[in-house]
Amino acid sequence: MSAIYQDRALADKAVEKLRVYAQPQRLMILSCLLRGGRTVGEIEAATGIGQPALSQQLAELRRADMVVTRRSAKQVHYDLADEGVGVCVRGMEAIFAGPVTTGELLAAAIVSESSNKQRELPLSGAAVFARVG
Repeated sequence: MSAIYQDRALADKAVEKLRVYAQPQRLMILSCLLRGGRTVGEIEAATGIGQPALSQQLAELRRADMVVTRRSAKQVHYDLADEGVGVCVRGMEAIFAGPVTTGELLAAAIVSESSNKQRELPLSGAAVFARVG
């Protein structure tokens, strides 16, 4: 993996993804889906985002490959496209949704809740920061 400062194409790709996250309704939808797949009606009830804005934002998230859909009878179920999206949303929640005082809290947010393996987080060293924010 190369550092962003070394690769303009990588920087452009990162900025494009960040643009998708930078819209409040899309971020709310992704946060909702972080808790598990949902139908459009469930997302609307959980977020308070009404039609047609919800459909517009879900379409943008599909175009950006951040959500996937599954049809069941007349219902369309939405879920996060991959673990990378989940890591970004968990990281943003850890940083912005409450007081984050240590790197351990951010590291814990990044570890997948759905992972079957329990991972030990480092308690010291370069991966843990004294204060985030």
